[in-house]
Amino acid sequence: MKKKSKKGLKIRIRGILLFFQRENLHRLLLVLLLLIFLSTLGWSVFEPNTSLVEGLWWSIVTLTTVGYGDITPTTFAGRLIGMLIMLVGIGILMLFTATIAGVFVNWQLRKERGMSSYNFEKHIILCEWNYRARDILQELRSDQRVETAPVVLIAEIDMKPVDDDHLFFIQGSVNDENMRRANLEKASTVIIIGDDSLDPSARDAKVVLATLTVESINPGAYTIVEIVDGANAQHCKRANANEIIVVGDFSSKLISRSTIDHGISKVVADLLSSRLGNNDLYKIPVPESMANRSFIDIFSEMKHANNIIVLAVQKGNEGEIVSNPPTDYRVEGDDHLIVVSEGKPQSLL
Repeated sequence: MKKKSKKGLKIRIRGILLFFQRENLHRLLLVLLLLIFLSTLGWSVFEPNTSLVEGLWWSIVTLTTVGYGDITPTTFAGRLIGMLIMLVGIGILMLFTATIAGVFVNWQLRKERGMSSYNFEKHIILCEWNYRARDILQELRSDQRVETAPVVLIAEIDMKPVDDDHLFFIQGSVNDENMRRANLEKASTVIIIGDDSLDPSARDAKVVLATLTVESINPGAYTIVEIVDGANAQHCKRANANEIIVVGDFSSKLISRSTIDHGISKVVADLLSSRLGNNDLYKIPVPESMANRSFIDIFSEMKHANNIIVLAVQKGNEGEIVSNPPTDYRVEGDDHLIVVSEGKPQSLL
């Protein structure tokens, strides 16, 4: 453990040294230190009854224009040194601070223009930017579980599109290089949205290609993709996408169902959005006290004790989902429940 900490410290120190060298700050810093050394030495030589410590204090106070006035030169040589450090030293110090400020401004601009790289872990990567991506981000931020989670956006736009302190932008297409800049290797979830500037066929093909890129770099990442044509879902499955959203198919089914049974769309919107209504959909592990029991027992107890409705059971964490299981369906201990609840049911976790 100590070896790792020492190695990490050495890496940080080396990084600071390289930063100073890259920005030419080491030369300015060297000139500043040399000026302070010479003025301290000159002060202690020419000013009577003074020490090197007092000379160093006076040099720094004068150089930074603080001017406490507790120590002042009394000799001609001491005043000459004071004039020199005020005329030359202050200019060098201002140049030094201006250079550092410029570096930070440039660093911020690089972030805003998507030119930086990131090393987050268990973060979300969002591919492409449009009005749907904006809605996705708003929904994520309205849920307390991911309210401050880092989201890395990869899109071919000029600037970071929204003011979100936890949204990090990478400018460019969804390719191997930009995925690595987003640290895909350590990401937990990748959302791939269709490119609206392309025709439906090319748009879905781009989604499939991006999915293959993700799976080749990090097969463990949970991949959610959006396509237009349901016929392309098989290609996404072959690319190992975890969830496939067929945009047109979903909205068409919702509209047709609402036409037959009025109000269905309002219920779905209430359950899907954290910003609308009080109840939301959640996935929770089966409580230990309810493991290996029938679905109807769990359903009844969850409703009576916690006012939670169980809609479906998922085998394991990412396995098959059984919606509205039979009453005698046996729920295993490692299964998960898809529930409707007013807020995340933390007491059951």
